[in-house]
Amino acid sequence: MVSFQLRGAPLLLLAATALPFVARAAANEGLPTRGPIAPYLMPNRQAEVSLARSAAPPSIAAHASVLVLTSHGFVTAVNGTNGFVCVVERSWTAPFTDTEFWNPKERGPDCYNPPAARTEIPQLVQEAQWATAGLSNQQMEERTKAAFADGSFKSPLPGAFGLMLSKQGHLNHAHGPWYPHMMFFIPQDQVSNWAANVDNSPTQTADRGPYLSTLVMVPVLTWSDGSPAPH
Repeated sequence: MVSFQLRGAPLLLLAATALPFVARAAANEGLPTRGPIAPYLMPNRQAEVSLARSAAPPSIAAHASVLVLTSHGFVTAVNGTNGFVCVVERSWTAPFTDTEFWNPKERGPDCYNPPAARTEIPQLVQEAQWATAGLSNQQMEERTKAAFADGSFKSPLPGAFGLMLSKQGHLNHAHGPWYPHMMFFIPQDQVSNWAANVDNSPTQTADRGPYLSTLVMVPVLTWSDGSPAPH
């Protein structure tokens, strides 16, 4: 366990590196290109469903839709009723320049609320199709830029957020989960409204580049099962 200080705001990390989506140093062991698809997949579909649902409290996750990854991208394994969508994100949700972009060990349980499901999930699904088809991160970046230009990808809706409260995630080269947190999706020009990355502020941002939404992360006190987080 590592103590982490960001401009006066003390946090605890369960990993030896920083935020799940922040670009890591080149010294890490991320892969420069995508290898065989098999290591990115979870052979047991029910295990992937359970891992995805661990992102949120059972009161939410039990009624959410769940996506699982196949060799051709994400498919719906469970049709939910509350508008939330739970999924285990892979490494290519990181910034396109991240050294861990093709790390097959990464698993990020996330549960998107209805506004985020409408704008962010279509992007997530499309990115997975590109990644499993063998496109490079540079090609994915170019297609992402084009998708925003032609309106295929949308800016985040107000109130869009995801829950990442799982103890079972493996981020930052499979070191383990980061602190449990809510993750708000916002347009880049709204960052200053969230008082992020300043002394003693509970909010931190992760910039994913000039196209995708900015992430505002707010650590919370409990994991999805209700047990207290480290403090």
